Amino acid sequence: MSDAPAFSRIAPDVRLGEGVQIHAFVNLYGCSIGDETRIGAFVEIQRGAVIGRRCKVSSHSFVCEGVTIEDECFIGHHVVFVNDRYPAAVNDDGSLQGAADWKVVPTRVGRRASIGSGAVILCGVTVGEGALVGAGSVVTRDVPPHAIVAGNPARLLRRKE
Repeated sequence: MSDAPAFSRIAPDVRLGEGVQIHAFVNLYGCSIGDETRIGAFVEIQRGAVIGRRCKVSSHSFVCEGVTIEDECFIGHHVVFVNDRYPAAVNDDGSLQGAADWKVVPTRVGRRASIGSGAVILCGVTVGEGALVGAGSVVTRDVPPHAIVAGNPARLLRRKE
């Protein structure tokens, strides 16, 4: 287990594998991070998120509840995952929404997938094994295994050879 650097907040309920590297200004709570994974600066990983072994999560990324990132994945700088199809601050009656007022929609990133910097991954999608999501893309539907997608919304460019 890695020692937390200064200015990082790692809650006691976080499960860290062996040899995990964590940089400064990281906020981790209720998540699981596999062996030899590297977490860059200014990353938040929320409760219930699972990061596999030998992954790299680059700086300024946000991994929310409901996201599973399998082994050996690359998550570029400032990648954002979304876990709510219809986000709102308040209910119909104007009361603040609480945990019981919305449903987490899971998202999965398959083994050895790579997500380029600045990408937004909407909830309920699967990024297939070995797929590549181009920088700045907005992923609104499943990405097939070994596909290369890019754009807003992300579209298939070609298959990896």
